[in-house]
Amino acid sequence: MNIKDAKVVVTGGSSGIGFATAKVLKDHGATVLISARDEEKLNRAAKELGVLSYKANVANENDVKAMFEFAIKEMGHVNVLINNAGIGLMAPLVETSTDDFQKQWEINTKGIFLAGREAAKHFIEQQYGNIINMGSTAAVRGFATGSGYVASKFAVSGLTECWRTELRPYNIRVSQVNPSEVVTDFIKRSGREINNTEFKLKASEIAHAVLSMLTMNDLGFIPSFEVWATNPNRG
Repeated sequence: MNIKDAKVVVTGGSSGIGFATAKVLKDHGATVLISARDEEKLNRAAKELGVLSYKANVANENDVKAMFEFAIKEMGHVNVLINNAGIGLMAPLVETSTDDFQKQWEINTKGIFLAGREAAKHFIEQQYGNIINMGSTAAVRGFATGSGYVASKFAVSGLTECWRTELRPYNIRVSQVNPSEVVTDFIKRSGREINNTEFKLKASEIAHAVLSMLTMNDLGFIPSFEVWATNPNRG
């Protein structure tokens, strides 16, 4: 697509990958709306980026519906959803609480589903749209301490596969980006540490991947995009 024609909703857009993606798309001419749960942080990010914003919890159905109504009203229509909002709570299996497992499912899986469903309604009506779900390498392979997070991200891969088949006849491209470790505040909040951060992915690399996927001619699309750090001679 011509990125200057893009009317984009980015969930989880106040920081990290969402913020970087909103910035890259805005810098290339897209009209962008970001959403997040923390209103103060969201307003600060929107002001810095020069984009629209809407406070929403993607796990709340009414919030998601209202967000799309607002986005369509303000931008005229929406033709891109960057389904990015997510959390991670890492712990060994025997120390993973049911509450932490549920929280990750609520945001990472249910939230992706709700936003994707509302976007699809609009995209089907206009016979065009782009959905990019933010997965993870945890969406294709597991790791120790990742039970709740990995389960929620594997489910995202399942949703992406279903939507790709179901929505393709309506000229809707459905893709997934699977980053490996990215140096953002998400890592700290998840209770993990990354060594040798100089050689790890930054949010800007993932934003570049999203831009590349969207700017491909509409006759084609990239179903999935796994992004790894080159990380020369380091663990």
